[in-house]
Amino acid sequence: MADKENKKKVEAITSMDVDFAQWYTDVVKKAELIDYTSVKGCMVIKPAGYAIWELIQSQLDARFKATGVENVYLPMFIPESLLQKEKDHVEGFAPEVAWVTHGGLNPLQERLCVRPTSETLFCDFYKNDIQSYRDLPKVYNQWCSVVRWEKETRPFLRSREFLWQEGHTAHASAEDAEARTIQMLNVYADFCEEVLAMPVIKGRKTDKEKFAGAEATYTIEALMHDGKALQSGTSHNFGDGFAKAFGIQFTDKDNTLKYVHQTSWGMTTRLIGAIIMVHGDDNGLVLPPLVAPTQVMIIPIAQKKEGVLEKAEELKQRLGRVCRVKVDDSDKSPGWKFSEQEMRGIPLRVEIGPKDIEANKCIICRRDNGEKVEVSLNQLEATVEQLLVQVQKDMFERAKAHREANTSVAMNLEELEQILETRPGFVKAMWCGDQTCEDSIKEKYAATSRCMPFEQEQISDTCVCCGKPAKKMVYWGRAY
Repeated sequence: MADKENKKKVEAITSMDVDFAQWYTDVVKKAELIDYTSVKGCMVIKPAGYAIWELIQSQLDARFKATGVENVYLPMFIPESLLQKEKDHVEGFAPEVAWVTHGGLNPLQERLCVRPTSETLFCDFYKNDIQSYRDLPKVYNQWCSVVRWEKETRPFLRSREFLWQEGHTAHASAEDAEARTIQMLNVYADFCEEVLAMPVIKGRKTDKEKFAGAEATYTIEALMHDGKALQSGTSHNFGDGFAKAFGIQFTDKDNTLKYVHQTSWGMTTRLIGAIIMVHGDDNGLVLPPLVAPTQVMIIPIAQKKEGVLEKAEELKQRLGRVCRVKVDDSDKSPGWKFSEQEMRGIPLRVEIGPKDIEANKCIICRRDNGEKVEVSLNQLEATVEQLLVQVQKDMFERAKAHREANTSVAMNLEELEQILETRPGFVKAMWCGDQTCEDSIKEKYAATSRCMPFEQEQISDTCVCCGKPAKKMVYWGRAY
């Protein structure tokens, strides 16, 4: 009976090789991360999903604060006149903006935009808050939700309302602003690799792909299991463009009026989608231990027998000092519980039954590779701690190996076309810097420039598209 239940549970998830999009939808639904709502394009983030976000938020927030960031909160509404002050910015967001036109039954004198991002609000705030060089830098961040009226939505990856953090800083010099822009990108990259076990490429976006109103946009790009790229975090240097549009000036040490230089940077609940698509398998989620709400699940075997549940509870108390742990004491069969905990991505499973108790041991099973080890109960805490560290490390190495195996090099347009049509993943190729070539590649092959990596390689001397002298090596790929 247990085997049948186990098989049924696994079969409930579409194989990723058969239909990756359906596999993803199955996982987020069956692992109870989200639910759909009557508000089209918006989702309920259920406890299992929100707990992952809380762990992301708390660890990312600690890294921010270690660099001097302070948290604030600004309104969710932006007057239309304020949004219009920065021309490039408003043009970039106009198609996605949601508008409030009435307060109760009365029409508003001025439409209010529901924030798609908060640059304009921070600028309006900074123009009054900053007077002197002594007021700088301002290094603020807010955790909030934003609204963008997306046409096509997918849970976590693209929804009309999503959770994120947005940092907004103001500096006395261009050098300070650039340093903060790069610093925060590095914070993001380290967080993804160290906490999410997700390797990323760091680089600069082309002018075509940069944030509306920015001088430069820097990005971290990750490769999903299906070979598509996912922009996982961005950091923008605004220069003094927004400051000039909003009149944000300060009196410098030489007693002259100067404009501030600003930055903005953000990460979103999209990261949960990234975790699913980088690490998941046909049995469901595979969570890196550092963001797993439950790191260890204890499964009592023959739990109705005397002493089994009591022993499971004792082990929970012991392990609670070194990890996040639960006991599954439901009345389902062990086989069903194994499948359920696998589907939910819990990093380690501890099995304990009457014979194990008698022998003073238990079985520990790893979610990431299915390996089982027999462990003396005397060594339980130390072994669990070691395994959680090892699982985290192995998951990163596995994802990195996958990215390297799915990164190709194209020397000319024929090779680029052949790779994009037959192999998923990143393609490294040289570019002349002309947007015409960038547009051509996107139009012909539905591939975009993901970034110009900081670690440049001279693959060839000529542009992959037009054959003219090349200026930059670019990562190209299809993306979410």
